[in-house]
Amino acid sequence: MATTRLRDVAARAGVSIRTVSNVVNGYAQVSDETRRRVEEAVAELGYRPNLLARNLKRGRTGLLALVVPELDVPYFSELARFVIAEGRRYGYTVVVDQTDGEPERERELIMRGASAALFDGVILSPLSLSQADLARRDGSEPLVLLGERIADSPYDHVAIDNVTAACTATEHLLGLGRRRIAAVGDQPYDTGETAQLRTRGYRDAHAARGLPVDDSLIVPTARFHRSDGAAAMADLLNHPDGPPDAVFCYNDLLAEGAIRTLLTRGLRVPQDVAVVGFDDIETGLYSTPTLTTVSPDKAAIARLAVQRLIGRLTDGPDEPPAELWAPHHLAVRESTTG
Repeated sequence: MATTRLRDVAARAGVSIRTVSNVVNGYAQVSDETRRRVEEAVAELGYRPNLLARNLKRGRTGLLALVVPELDVPYFSELARFVIAEGRRYGYTVVVDQTDGEPERERELIMRGASAALFDGVILSPLSLSQADLARRDGSEPLVLLGERIADSPYDHVAIDNVTAACTATEHLLGLGRRRIAAVGDQPYDTGETAQLRTRGYRDAHAARGLPVDDSLIVPTARFHRSDGAAAMADLLNHPDGPPDAVFCYNDLLAEGAIRTLLTRGLRVPQDVAVVGFDDIETGLYSTPTLTTVSPDKAAIARLAVQRLIGRLTDGPDEPPAELWAPHHLAVRESTTG
C-alpha cells in the first residue's frame, strides 16, 4: 500500500500542503474549521507524520518530560495520562519522572545538563523549589510549572484557584447545616502553599457566613496520604469538645483515610460526620460511600501545560510568562448527601 503523503491529505481537505503541515505540527495559526477538515482527512487517509525526521530537522528530540512528586498518588498518575495524550496529539512522547519532593532532585531536573540534551521541554510540579533555585536556572528548554509552588516566577504556570475551590467545599458543608467543620491537611511551612491556600478558602467560607473558626479543628499533616488522614481523624475524634460533624480534607487520600477511621470507630458517613475531599480521583467513585470532592479539570491542566511548551518551541522564548487557570467544580456524592 502506498504511503500517504502531505499532498494527499491537502487534496482531501481542500487546503494547501503548508496548511496541513501547520495542523500536524500544532501551530496555532489555523482556524478551527480548517483544523477540523485537516484532522478528518488525516484520520480518513491514515496519515502518519515522520516524527523522527521532523524533530531532527528542528534540532529537537521529540521528548517532553513530566516531573511530579509521587507517581503513587493517584492525582499525579491520572494527570500524567492526560499529559501523555496531549503530548501525543502534537507528535511528542512524554517521559514521566518523580522527585519524591526532594529539593536536590528537583533542582537537578530543572538545571541545564542531561535534561537539556534529552527533552525539548519540562512540565514540573514542584514541592521544594524556591524562587532562588529558579533564578539560578540556565536551561534553555521551556519549563512549565504546575500547582501553587513558586507562583510569580519567570516561567509559565498552570494551576486552579485553590482558595475558591476550598471555599466552595466548605460552603457546601455549611449549607448542609454542619457547624463543627474540621479541616485536614494544613501545612504551615515554606513549601506548603497549596495547603495554605485551601485553609484560606476554608476560613473565607466561615467568614462569609459570620461564623467563627475553631483553630483546634484545623489539623496539619506532613503529607497527603491515607495514613495521614486516618491519624488526623483519630485525633479529631478525641477532641475535648467532641468530634466534628464534618471534615474537609485537602485531598481524596486524606478523605479516604478519615472515612476509614470513622467507620472503624462506629460512626456513619455522612449521617454523623460528612466528608469532602479534593482531586476527584477515580477511587472516590467506587468507595463506600462515594466521595464528594473538588474536581479539578485535569484534562484542561494537561492541555494548557503542553500547549505552553509547544508555544515556546514554535514561537520562541521571548513572550512574557503566562499565569493560566484551569476550571474546577464540586462533585457532590454520598459522603455528604447520603
